Amino acid sequence: MAIKAAVVGVGFIGAVHIEALRRLNGIEVAGLMHSSPEKSRRKAEQLGIPRHYSNYEELLADSEIESVHICTPNNMHYEMAKQALLAGKHVVCEKPLTVSIAEAEELNLLAERSGLVHAICFNIRYYPLLQQLKAMVQQGELGEIFAVNGSYMQDWLCLDTDYNWRVEPELSGQSRAIADIGSHWMDLLESATGLSVTEVMADFVTVHNTRKKPLKALETYTGKVEENDPSQYEEVAIHTEDYANVLLRLSNGARGSFTASQVHAGRKNRAYIEIAGTRQTVSFDSEHPSYLWVGKRDGSNLVMMKDPSLLHPDARRYADYPGGHNEGYPDTFKQLFKDIYEAISSKATNRAANHPDFRDGLREQLLCEGIVRSHREGKWISI
Repeated sequence: MAIKAAVVGVGFIGAVHIEALRRLNGIEVAGLMHSSPEKSRRKAEQLGIPRHYSNYEELLADSEIESVHICTPNNMHYEMAKQALLAGKHVVCEKPLTVSIAEAEELNLLAERSGLVHAICFNIRYYPLLQQLKAMVQQGELGEIFAVNGSYMQDWLCLDTDYNWRVEPELSGQSRAIADIGSHWMDLLESATGLSVTEVMADFVTVHNTRKKPLKALETYTGKVEENDPSQYEEVAIHTEDYANVLLRLSNGARGSFTASQVHAGRKNRAYIEIAGTRQTVSFDSEHPSYLWVGKRDGSNLVMMKDPSLLHPDARRYADYPGGHNEGYPDTFKQLFKDIYEAISSKATNRAANHPDFRDGLREQLLCEGIVRSHREGKWISI
């Protein structure tokens, strides 16, 4: 019998969740809730989902719904996740888990005590070749890691006419570029290497100190207002970062750095990481997800193409298509959800499961708040 899931918030990322869940056996997207009863009804009709809910209490009261996917603005995650756990539902929450360490600590404790499956959507780690990179590190193929660097770049907020709820601290929290995409990069670093970030030094830039907020809401990535038509927008001050640089110190003594930007023209959604070891250097670029670059000192460099038959066994399970058949961003959600629903079906504890959970969400909050504090105080901050 299929596990019935409901999705809350059906903008860009909620639709991604629905599409990925529908690609998996044994899971039914049975209901959704959007920002109003009428929008919930329209979204359910558009997407062919049988149930829609007028409010969150109605959704949680539905005894057939076993899991809830929370894809709402950040400021709503804490209360929604808490209520879902108290209602006995498994929870899959978009990142960030919360907008404060205190909220993340409370949710993590509640989730651990509940015995329910809880997950945070760090999907980027689920590219097959990033799983291969992780296996290579674990097998000692890179040698001792001494440096990491990289970036997560986008351009969807490049213009002052670009606007989204994520630029409003009361909805998204005190950090934007770091919390929204830098968190993915840091999770990737720590999950792939097994190392922890111990200290950070950060510098933020707000490129657009004011933006033109449309008087009619726009969904993520859907465009911008017409600059020459003042009747469409109002000028608002911006208090979160468009661009950030962060220096890192890691638990084994290694050093690193990364950049997070939502204003780099032409970079649509590029996560890049390079890990240097005493034997080899390996890099991955999400805009070219079928290739992993391997650098050598004594010999020719390699470019590995994604092919399940060539991957380490631990990585192979995350590649569903043969070599030459690309797997990209939507597939990372599918692979993440496979791990999550495998844990639900097997009634495994979160500590025995493979997926990122609320502990990882708490970890991200600790890192992000440390980075914000470093920028504000202009000094190294211990995590």
